[in-house]
Amino acid sequence: MAKPTVILRDCPRYDAELIRGIARDGLDTLELRPSGRVLLKPNVVISGPLFPNAFTRPEFVEGVLRGLRDRGEGISELAVGERCGITMPTRYAFKEAGYYEMAERVGDTRLYCFEEEQQVEIPMYHAGRLRDSLYTPRPVAAADFFVNCPKFKAHPWTTVTFSLKAYIGIQDDRHRLIDHDHLLNSKIADLQYIVQPKFIAIDAITAGEGRMLTPLPFDLGLMAMGNNQVAFDSVCCHIVGLDPLSVEHIRLAHERGFGPVSLSEIDVVGDLSLADAQRRASGFKTGLIRVEDYFKGTNISAYGGPPPSTEHDYCWGGCPGALEEAIEILRVVDLQTDAKMPKTHIVFGKHEGSIDAGPGERVVFIGDCAEYHGQIGGQLVQIPNIYRDRSTLHPLEAKDQDIFAKMLKTNVEMISKRNEQVLRLEGCPVSVAEQVLTLVSLGKLDNPYFKPDLAVPFTLAYLSSKTRLLLKRLSGQPYNVPGPTQRGASRPAQNAPPPGASAPLEHPSK
Repeated sequence: MAKPTVILRDCPRYDAELIRGIARDGLDTLELRPSGRVLLKPNVVISGPLFPNAFTRPEFVEGVLRGLRDRGEGISELAVGERCGITMPTRYAFKEAGYYEMAERVGDTRLYCFEEEQQVEIPMYHAGRLRDSLYTPRPVAAADFFVNCPKFKAHPWTTVTFSLKAYIGIQDDRHRLIDHDHLLNSKIADLQYIVQPKFIAIDAITAGEGRMLTPLPFDLGLMAMGNNQVAFDSVCCHIVGLDPLSVEHIRLAHERGFGPVSLSEIDVVGDLSLADAQRRASGFKTGLIRVEDYFKGTNISAYGGPPPSTEHDYCWGGCPGALEEAIEILRVVDLQTDAKMPKTHIVFGKHEGSIDAGPGERVVFIGDCAEYHGQIGGQLVQIPNIYRDRSTLHPLEAKDQDIFAKMLKTNVEMISKRNEQVLRLEGCPVSVAEQVLTLVSLGKLDNPYFKPDLAVPFTLAYLSSKTRLLLKRLSGQPYNVPGPTQRGASRPAQNAPPPGASAPLEHPSK
């Protein structure tokens, strides 16, 4: 097989026509001709003026879409699809990101909100899979030419988020949260069997360092393109000085045959050398900081005990990282967050040390796997582990994540226990939204969901999304579309399709 190719191009500004030309040249270099249903998936996990560096910019997407059309042959549909951060309507994220105006400028371009689409079952056959099947939105399953347009960012759960990690957005909430815990990297590797992109173009003009939802801007001034996700992410790792094998989901995808990580097996071409890109990225801060270290020097004392796993001593994919993102959101919304927060102790996983909480200092145990037996404030406290083994969970039994339900649940919990020193938040994982709401209550902070310039458009997008989904269901359109095998059926690993291919599935348009 020919070596995978990664193209590095100088791109100093968000100019749609400049990006169009670079994308067209990249497609030409890779000898790609988009055809049929062309679906572009950006990273719009969160957007808007408070989060300017978290998402793939609309100018970037516009340029790539125009480049795809320039090189296309027989394109029957040109579309953009995404599922933004859980509990937030993708319609709201698209609006705040300027995607509706962008689609109008490009013309004849459809926007898919993945949580509003039918979910198609894709059976899994490979060895080491977490589940016998995964669900993905119908537009993903139906795509003839899938394009991944991620944002070049750091990530608190997975170190970095480039092309492979962006696949968490090809699932809706109920399917996305299952295994979004200490097995997150394995989940990301499994998602690669659903579909592989024909073309990858990453927005690295202004990268995001340090974190994922509120990253700090880092000017890289480049655009990278490629045709193999593992090779692509490996080159991106080398740009920021990381060994790609140190990033677990990249290592897992490589070991399963999805692509090489060695630079000797990858053609790196373009008008920008890898050495030049590395010089530009000097000092770039990645993620993966333990929660105890993240909150040193603040009024929050965090404790990160191990999850219920014999292979992991810390839950990198679950609740601790969500707390880090939650506090950064609040720091953006309320500049007095750190000053307002009272002395608070937050515990994750099984904690066997002491908790030196003084009088009036609240102690919050977060997550089903939180466990503690000991003294707090002179009283014996016993917090049992209520974690449900993941083998007992199934996507069809998972419930929708509704932000207003979360608000009600969290507020009721905090009010009912306002006079108690110790409280617990159940869930696996406890989402960023729930932890935001908890910190708002503890510190009497400004609630981002009630911010005047956000509340009205957010609520309208929420109601629109719920209404459209309800109308689809009332029309008889099933939400989950079964795959060719029955739920729970055993599937021998030796019958696995080749890497990058899903099991045979009737095209959803037929």
